[in-house]
Amino acid sequence: MNKKWMMYGAAALLLLAGCGKSANDASQTASQNPTGQDSSQQQSNTQPAPQPVVVPAGTPIAVILSSTLNSRVNKPGDDFDASVAATVMVGGEEAIPKGARVKGTVVDAKKQGTFKGAAEMAVKLISLRVRGKDYEIETGAYAGTQKGKGKRTAVVTGGGAAVGALIGGLAGGGKGAAIGAGAGAGGGLAASGATGGKNVEFPAESRLTFKLTRSVTIEP
Repeated sequence: MNKKWMMYGAAALLLLAGCGKSANDASQTASQNPTGQDSSQQQSNTQPAPQPVVVPAGTPIAVILSSTLNSRVNKPGDDFDASVAATVMVGGEEAIPKGARVKGTVVDAKKQGTFKGAAEMAVKLISLRVRGKDYEIETGAYAGTQKGKGKRTAVVTGGGAAVGALIGGLAGGGKGAAIGAGAGAGGGLAASGATGGKNVEFPAESRLTFKLTRSVTIEP
């Protein structure tokens, strides 16, 4: 009789142990997948990773100068700072945000009287910072010329008049030219700004537009 009860007791213990293990397994599974979705469902709900955006050559980038540039003071090789004046969109996506910091350099500077009585200055962009990362860029030059007689006109070239309104103001400018890839004979012209003084000057807060001559890939 005792042997029989011992057998019943052993069977009951085995049954309880099996139930406890099943409950533990279920609890562990629930903790690993709290939403109740299987792995295939979770993968299908994962959003695709953002992709890099390629800003193609020929894209205009308008910037606001942080300081004044003057052909009498500045010389080739001088760097300057600016900020992006308007968001650059590519395929409906924001590639370069407004306010992104950019750096440029003076590629040519001649004060009044050093070259047939005319003052000249040309600048271009060399790098930009987007979301904490720096990118080297190549652009056409933005150039200004002040004739000795002080001709009060400014023109812009760069492949089409749609580039217009490139200068916020040229306090000492003369002729301004945004020279991009392919600019030259047949390039569009747009009048802009009044000039004065004997040297080319791009005042602080001036808005200048440059064209990329080489594409740049912006990381997400």
